[in-house]
Amino acid sequence: MIEPIQQNSPPNLELSTIDKLRMLLDITKTISRSLDLDEVLTLVMDTLDSLIHYDAAGIYLMESVVEDGETHYIFKSKAVRGYQISFEMVEPRLKLGEGFIGYAAQTGKPLISPDVYQDSRYFHARERTRSEMVAPIISNDKVIGVFDLESDSLDAYDQDDLSVLQLLASQVAIIIEKVELHDQLVENKRIQAQLEIARQVQLELLPEADPQLEGFDISAYIFPTEEVSGDYYDWVKMFDDQIGIVVADAVGKGIPAALLMSFLRASLRSGVQIGYAPHIALSKVGNLLWDSVEANQFITAIYGILDATNRTFVFSNAGHNPPLLIKPNGEYRFVEYGDLPLGMFFDSRYHQHFIKFDEKQVMVLYTDGITEGANAAGEEYGNDRFARRVLEGINLPANELIDFVRKGVADFTERKFLDDDGTLFIVKAV
Repeated sequence: MIEPIQQNSPPNLELSTIDKLRMLLDITKTISRSLDLDEVLTLVMDTLDSLIHYDAAGIYLMESVVEDGETHYIFKSKAVRGYQISFEMVEPRLKLGEGFIGYAAQTGKPLISPDVYQDSRYFHARERTRSEMVAPIISNDKVIGVFDLESDSLDAYDQDDLSVLQLLASQVAIIIEKVELHDQLVENKRIQAQLEIARQVQLELLPEADPQLEGFDISAYIFPTEEVSGDYYDWVKMFDDQIGIVVADAVGKGIPAALLMSFLRASLRSGVQIGYAPHIALSKVGNLLWDSVEANQFITAIYGILDATNRTFVFSNAGHNPPLLIKPNGEYRFVEYGDLPLGMFFDSRYHQHFIKFDEKQVMVLYTDGITEGANAAGEEYGNDRFARRVLEGINLPANELIDFVRKGVADFTERKFLDDDGTLFIVKAV
């Protein structure tokens, strides 16, 4: 708590300019030690009368509110003195340009009114007020509030008083900036701590190792942005010769997207244990999402069963990027079959599709963070460049091929991080 300023001269005694400047310096030193805005403004108001006599005074800060789709500014009182407490005075319902306060806020100019009843701009709020002085509080060339002093005497304020008030208003602006920056720093640290926890939780949800399936070389990896990833992949052993594979992408990034991924993981794994076919599992998960999340949240996903005995992949596609199939002879195609994303509509139906693996054929499941990675000119990496890059490294082991493809995207974008999370799930028939 900051200590009140010691007043060397009685409030009613006329102070010299030097005395006022000395008191201003004392006020500045005192309030600069606090990060409690309410405490600072209260102290300013309590010591102001030693510099400039007033019968009523207020510090009002501007806040924006949205009503009927339009943004309006209102004045919030932070420290008031000398008023009969009423809703109108504590929260004056003035618009920009209305009254002395509204005028100063709109124009950014101070004013002195020697006789308020001779001034058409005056807003009648206090019966005994005869003269008034107002100064805007300006931060970064923007009016953020107003300093208002009222007197019961006519012509109570002069230009020297206004200069003092403006100096004090500038100090208040600096303190407000300091408090806001400190609050932002504290909030950023809190958010970063939460993101780090979410990141660790999400990493623990991913498989610990790549799947081992006879006749196949399989590897997967997520290349996250600087935020928590909205991508997800998983595999589940169903039988000795079968594994379930899922690659998914939640709309957006950060913690909300990560929470959707956690929801998907729990729901799909439950469906796998029950033994649902891919199209049935996605339909049920889609209904759960539709019933549980906001209307603008959804997930694209591919879920399928890889069978080592029959060398097949039976899958359903819920609005996700089409799988890429590549043969060593250079032929490649994107399997353009798919249905609606999960959670977009209730009771969506999903179809099953079938891929038969030829010898040394490669299938790549991926998210759009890979193909939509853009360079400085705004050009995207694209499907064809992506397919050619996979073809260049087709003889590499699956885990090395992932690094090879990621390096190709990084070289193209010339950036360390992607704009969106990128996931690769590579299945090679060996």
